[in-house]
Amino acid sequence: MKELEDRIRQDGIVREGNVLKVDNFLNHQCDVALYDHMGAEWARLFAGKRIDKILTIEASGIGIACVAATHFGGVPVVFARKTESKNLDGDQYRTNITSYTKGREYQVIVAKRFLTAGEHVLIIDDFMAMGCAMNGLLQICDEAGVIVEGIGIAIEKGFQPGGDELRRRGYQVESLAIVKSMDAATGEIEFA
Repeated sequence: MKELEDRIRQDGIVREGNVLKVDNFLNHQCDVALYDHMGAEWARLFAGKRIDKILTIEASGIGIACVAATHFGGVPVVFARKTESKNLDGDQYRTNITSYTKGREYQVIVAKRFLTAGEHVLIIDDFMAMGCAMNGLLQICDEAGVIVEGIGIAIEKGFQPGGDELRRRGYQVESLAIVKSMDAATGEIEFA
C-alpha cells in the first residue's frame, strides 16, 4: 500500500536492533484516516471471505482492527489481553508470546465466550517480525475451533521470518507494507 509506505518513509524512524518507530501515526498517536484506508485495503484483499470477527492483540492492534471492522460490516473486534484484570471472568484461552520489540514474554488471554467454534476470523495486527504474537493468536484460534480466514498486517519486516513462515503454513497473509531492509545509520527503508 503506497500510502502506508510513503508515510513510513516520511515519519518512520529506524533504530538499532531492527526497530522501526512509527508511533507518530500508527501505534501511539493514531492517524484514523490512514487506518480507514488500511481497512479498505484489507477489505479488498480479503473480498469474498466470510468474516464474523476480527481478532487482534493488546494494545497497538486494537485501533487498527476497530477501524478495519467498519469495512467488514461492523463485525465485532476481540483483542487478546496481555494483563490480568479483575474483569476477566469465566473460561479463558491462554498462551505465551514473546514481543520482539519489547524483548519480553507475555501471557495473552481471550475469554472463551468471545470466540465460538466455527466462526470465521480475520486476525489483524500492526507489526509482524518473528511471528511470535501471531503464532500465539493462531494457537488460541485452534483451541477455539474458529476458522482463520486470513491475517492482515500493517507493517511486516520481510527480512525476518514471521510472515514467510505463516505463508508456507498456508495462511493468507496480507501485509500492507513489507520492509525489505532498513538501516539505522542512514535511516533508509527499502520495501519489497
